[in-house]
Order: sequence, then structure tokens, then C-alpha cells
Amino acid sequence: MIKKTLLLAGLILACQVATAKDWKQIRFATEGAYPPFNVTAPDGSVQGFDVDIANALCEEMKTECTWVKQEWDGMIPALMSRKFDAISASMSITEERKKKVDFTDKYYATPLALVAKKGSTLKPELASLKGKRIGVQRGTVADNFATRFWADHGVELVRYARQEEAYLDLSAGRIDASWVDSLEADGGFLTKPAGQDYDFAGSKVYGRNAEEKAVIGEGVGIAIRKRDTDLRDQLNKALAAIRANGTYERISKKYFPHDIYGE
Repeated sequence: MIKKTLLLAGLILACQVATAKDWKQIRFATEGAYPPFNVTAPDGSVQGFDVDIANALCEEMKTECTWVKQEWDGMIPALMSRKFDAISASMSITEERKKKVDFTDKYYATPLALVAKKGSTLKPELASLKGKRIGVQRGTVADNFATRFWADHGVELVRYARQEEAYLDLSAGRIDASWVDSLEADGGFLTKPAGQDYDFAGSKVYGRNAEEKAVIGEGVGIAIRKRDTDLRDQLNKALAAIRANGTYERISKKYFPHDIYGE
């Protein structure tokens, strides 16, 4: 009996060793269409805050990073089918997503905001938006929020595969406003020539109650498969290191004039 117990313990230990990975290479995915967080360069490579942070984590881990471009709608299904190992694409950590995937600690936090013509009296409130056409990027936290709280109460949602398409329709007057991550709106539209006649309408929203906060999430993290706990732990260790040694701050200042990590 003792021999059988020892043999079983040995087999369990062997399996744990066999399944543990040192992650000498990590295949990251990003969208490449969500400036300034991830964009596609003229040569086809991906760049941006999400990319720089992930590359810094790989450097800290002494691991090779490779990149895969993936449309936003298919991000989580492609991760689950092992097309890549991790998602660094400004994906918010929400309870709904945590049912399917695991996340690292957050690497930034950002509120949602309404973007409309300068001088607009619109506010991100149901009473203000009834009868209006509001653009959202499909599958984002903004989409989830608007679907949950506005769609069945007289607000028409217009969904887009990419956020830039919503800005084009906003500029053309086909929608009244776009509901979006405020940092993306600032860096990807409002500070660009195309966005000079537009601004945030009403206040930014972090979550005004527990129900809204549950949809908006806990910040933005890197998504991984639930079974890859070793990868999550190594990425978290590396994230803490780049936060401590100044690398995170240096990357952040390249894109943003203020701290976006949040509390």
C-alpha cells in the first residue's frame, strides 16, 4: 500500500513537472486598430502601448515575444483554440470574461466616455440618449455597457467591427455620438485633425454603482487560458518588476501625459 502511494505521488509530481512550462517564447495577439494602444505600422508590424508593455514583460522574463494580429470579435475564441498564448489588446478584466479566460493583474485602468460634436448637450445617461444613435465597437466593454443599460430603453446602438469606423460615421453625421474607452478616444481621435470639432460629452464613467462597475471591470489585463497559471504568474512577476524599475513609467509617458495605471 505504501509503495502504491509513493508511486502515485511520484506520477503526480512527474506530471506537474511535465506540464510546467518555462515559456521561452510567448505568442501575443493584438488588434492593431485601437490607437494609441495598438496600431498597425506601414510595414505591417504592430505597435502601441499594449505592444510595448508586453514586449517589456518578455524582456524582463528573458523570453521571445512574437505577435499575431487578430480581429477583436475573435480574440477569445482564437486564444482558446491555441492560435496564440496571450492577448495584449486593451481587454478589460470583467466577470463575464473571467468565466472563459484568466487575466494577469491590470496594467492600466480607464473610464468610458461619450464623444460627440463640441458643444453637444448629450450626457452618458439614459434620459439624455433616448432616441439617439450611439456608435460602439462590437464586443468591447462600451458595447456591453450600452447593451446592458441603454439598448432596451430607446437608445439605438450602432455596432462596428473597429472603433475607427465609428469615428468615420460620427464625422459623417450618421450617428449622434460614440461610447468608447476615454483614453482610446483621446489618443485615437480627439487629438487628431479629424477629431478637432469633437470632444467628450458629459462626465467620464468608471462605474457609478456596483452594477455598472461589474460591467466596466477592474482595469485592463493580459488574457490567458485558464490552464496556463504558470504563464499568468510569470507575467505578473514581470509586471511588478517593470512597475518598480521605471520601465512602465517610461513607456506610459511615451503615449500619455498623465498616469493611466489608476488606483
